[in-house]
Amino acid sequence: MIEVQGLMKRYRDFAAVHDLSFAVGPGEVLGLVGPNGAGTTTTLRCLAGIIPATAGSVRIAGHDIATAAVAAKRMLAFFPDEPRLFEYLTVRQHLNFVARIYGIHDHATLAQPLLEEFEIADKADQLPGELSRGMKQKLAITCGLLHQPKVMFFDEPLTGLDPLGIRRMKNSIVKRAREGATIVLSSHLLHLLEEVCTHVLILKQGEKIADGTIADVAARFSNGETGVNLEEIFLRATGGSER
Repeated sequence: MIEVQGLMKRYRDFAAVHDLSFAVGPGEVLGLVGPNGAGTTTTLRCLAGIIPATAGSVRIAGHDIATAAVAAKRMLAFFPDEPRLFEYLTVRQHLNFVARIYGIHDHATLAQPLLEEFEIADKADQLPGELSRGMKQKLAITCGLLHQPKVMFFDEPLTGLDPLGIRRMKNSIVKRAREGATIVLSSHLLHLLEEVCTHVLILKQGEKIADGTIADVAARFSNGETGVNLEEIFLRATGGSER
C-alpha cells in the first residue's frame, strides 16, 4: 500500500533524507523513529505529498504521489503534531467542509460515529478556540478519518491527550489496522510504538539504520539477550547506548 524507493530530500547542500526505501502493507503499523533531526517528519511530509521529494518515488495504493497526487491523496490522511483548524468554523462545520472537499454524500452517517468515538459529539457546535488542546487534536483526526482513508500518517498523535484519550487513540489505530489500513506512526514515545506497531523503521541523520518487524529488529540488536525493549533497541541502533 506504501512503496518508497530511493527517497531523497535535500535543502541546498543538506540531505535531510538520503536514499530511503521501504514498504508498508495493509494491516501493518510502521513505527518511524529516530533522534532529533533524523528526518522522520520530513519523511512523513514527503510521503503525504506535503513537500516534494528531491529524488526517488513514493506510491500510495499504486498511485505515484508526484505524478498522480490527487488520486494518491484521496487514499491517505496526514495527522501532524499540531492540529490545523479553521478558527471560525465549528466542529460540525469542519466536518461539512471536509465532506464537500472529498465529495462525501450523506456524510452525517459517517461523522456521528467518529464524533462519538473521539468524544467530541457534545462539542459539535463549538469553535476551536473553545476547545482544549486535546479536543483540537481529536477534531483534526475526526476530520482526517471522514473520507475513510486506506493509508494514515500520524506525527506524535498523543500530544495533548489525557490518559483516557491516549488509550482510545491507541485502540483506534489498532482497530483501523485490523480493518486493513496501512499506518505509519512517528513518535518519540517508544512504549506507544511497542504497543501498537507491527514494524519499525529507525532513521539516523536521514539514513535507514534498521527496518523490519519489531521482533526482527530486536533480534538484530539484542546481542542474544531476551526481553530487550524498544527503547534499548533504539539506543543501541542509534549509538545512544554504550552496550
